[in-house]
Amino acid sequence: MNYYYKMSAAEAARALQNKEITSKELTESVLERIEEVEEDIRGFVTLLDGDEVLLEAEKIDQARVSGEPLPHLAGIPMALKDNLCTRGVPTTCASKMLQSYCPPYDACVVEKLKESRTILMGKANMDEFAMGSSTENSAFFTTRNPWDTTRVPGGSSGGSAALVAAGEVFFALGSDTGGSVRQPASFCGVVGLKPTYGLVSRFGLIAFASSLDQIGPLTRDVRDCAMVMEIIAGHDPRDSTSAPKEKEKYTEYLGRDIKGFKVALPRDCFTEGLDAEVKKVVMGAVGKCTALGIEVEDVSMPHMQYAFPAYYIVSTSEAFSNLARYDGVQYGYRADGAGNFVSLYKKTRSGGFGQEVKKRIMLGTYFLSSGYYDAYYLQSLKARTQIREELQKVFRDYDFIVTPTSPTVAFQVGEKGDDPLTMSLSDIYTIIANLAGVPAISIPCGFVGGMPVGLQVMGRPFEEGRIFQFCYALECLLGVRNQLPETGVKRGGTVV
Repeated sequence: MNYYYKMSAAEAARALQNKEITSKELTESVLERIEEVEEDIRGFVTLLDGDEVLLEAEKIDQARVSGEPLPHLAGIPMALKDNLCTRGVPTTCASKMLQSYCPPYDACVVEKLKESRTILMGKANMDEFAMGSSTENSAFFTTRNPWDTTRVPGGSSGGSAALVAAGEVFFALGSDTGGSVRQPASFCGVVGLKPTYGLVSRFGLIAFASSLDQIGPLTRDVRDCAMVMEIIAGHDPRDSTSAPKEKEKYTEYLGRDIKGFKVALPRDCFTEGLDAEVKKVVMGAVGKCTALGIEVEDVSMPHMQYAFPAYYIVSTSEAFSNLARYDGVQYGYRADGAGNFVSLYKKTRSGGFGQEVKKRIMLGTYFLSSGYYDAYYLQSLKARTQIREELQKVFRDYDFIVTPTSPTVAFQVGEKGDDPLTMSLSDIYTIIANLAGVPAISIPCGFVGGMPVGLQVMGRPFEEGRIFQFCYALECLLGVRNQLPETGVKRGGTVV
């Protein structure tokens, strides 16, 4: 077995361009890796036929040999979260409700990846309809963390993060509504970005909460993340929330001098609830910023205390609205034995949705109901505005806000299933970026007990380039990048 799968996407792309390897060899390496570890990781909901992906790789190799100009990431194997529509390939949202759904069109980001000649290996597992923080809410099976398969990979993009961390693909796309790219990136030791709201088209993303959802990449390192963003960012008239922004060359920011940047450290994020060892690792990474000529100062962000309740009220209210379309009439799962339409709706939604999804639909119904709309939903929108204004105030004086990505490392499978509040609090530091619509990234910054720890960096809207500039320098200083489990996955802390 060759070990091409251990390369970063940028390293693999360079080797392909220099004709040191072929895309077929690269894809064969990934297929062998999938054969080796997928039984333990279970990151794929749908794995495409190996012969078909090898045929696509051979076509790209032939184009390269003939001298045809190819995009930078042409021939690189990747995966997509299973809430991104793929024409002719099942898109299930890890739900019984859509287990047989095959979209007739591609999401905008999928179109762009196809144009870039990347190779789709399959669709990644997730929490059902992106509702969860551990990928235990999938209707099909639980994905495991490659660093220790007794632990969760995070969620809801846990399958995407696990596949990248395990070396089964070079990069993956996920969606982030309240931390669903960044938290699994932290748990699995990879880089995960939630772009500015509107920078990446949501056309073809099956919605959870439309004012919060954003598509983002999960990659081995910061350079890979910048390269993927150069492909998927850009205006799309099919998405009414898409920002009319010019495409940027994010990789051009890498390596630029960062001396003089100012970082805000919210003291509100370093109090009760943060694991002491995680805090030590994060503060150690922050302490090294001074070596890069960066000024770090404590700030107070008192409105952060409202972020958690505001997020759950807004997100569940929007979920209630978005999931009303799954009625057993137009597409997806349809219950048998219904005598009338009311019975059909009840039977279909009861049988098609899992417990977590039904819980959030019911919460959203309550928050939007007569007599409670003003008391809950309207107040949450006001709190959201205050949070956004507070961040704008901080960003007038500072370039970045730095926090832990999650208060703990990855927890054991089944550990928090009976404690939904504690489970939800694993996103406590990430939801603020979604409420405010600002970009935020998680990069690996160290380990606790052999498990990865993530550092979150938030920036001003549409300043992803400066975030990459800062995080690339910090990544080089920390020396924690593209670290896969040495010889395979871990089971219960033992390398195999």
